[in-house]
Amino acid sequence: MAEGNKPGVMAEETASNIEHIKKRLDMLDQRLDNIDSVVTALVERVMSQPITLNITCPQCGKNMEIAIIGKEKPTR
Repeated sequence: MAEGNKPGVMAEETASNIEHIKKRLDMLDQRLDNIDSVVTALVERVMSQPITLNITCPQCGKNMEIAIIGKEKPTR
């Protein structure tokens, strides 16, 4: 005879799976918050000083200089 799954066992397994998913989502949320904090701190630090990018065009070989100036004036 084929035995069917008992409703109590299925409900318990489903509840266990939901709790596991909730814990994983909380961990992911904490990691994303940490990444956001690090990126924000990095951007604030970078934007406080001018940045110059030197790029060589792969097609023509010319050097291009791109200057990015942040919201704060350099103090030097």
